[in-house]
Amino acid sequence: MFDFREILSVTLILFSVIDILGSIPIVINLRKKVGHIQSGKATIAAGILMVLFLVLGKSILELFGIGVEDFAIAGALIIFALGAEMILGIEIFKPDPSAGSTSTSIVPIAFPLIAGAGTLTTILTLKSEYSQANLAVGIVLNLIIIFVVLKSTNWLERKLGQTGLDVLRRIFGIILLSIAIKIFKSNVFPEL
Repeated sequence: MFDFREILSVTLILFSVIDILGSIPIVINLRKKVGHIQSGKATIAAGILMVLFLVLGKSILELFGIGVEDFAIAGALIIFALGAEMILGIEIFKPDPSAGSTSTSIVPIAFPLIAGAGTLTTILTLKSEYSQANLAVGIVLNLIIIFVVLKSTNWLERKLGQTGLDVLRRIFGIILLSIAIKIFKSNVFPEL
């Protein structure tokens, strides 16, 4: 049932898409504006969104007559765009400036920063490649990492510095581009 290689792959793919390390500057900026980020609340809210989409995502797609393979191809394109953003330092996906700041821990940290369109698309896309149990474990492992990172933003900011954060972001960008190409190929050209 559980496959260590699948769990490791899923964990790394989600880690790259969520890009919590690349989001540290955003989290630090929000923390400076509002004074405190509730790490536990943000992590739990993001986890609920990811698990709900893992379990119900396919049913939602079927409601609209979309197949998982179609969604996987669309997801590959989004993952490719996220990777391009990370490598090129450009902003393709722009945050919604009209979103209220009633709870900074939920909006924008839990959604859309952690469990945004890219993450939810990736979860559903990965369902075409990996078992649901291994995906669930990968989600939980990422939630643990997210919680630790959110709790450690001060320390991480001092240790990594801007250059370290930029290098990490670009490395994960290359990984995302490779993953996007693999997912695209396996759903468009399954015989390859």
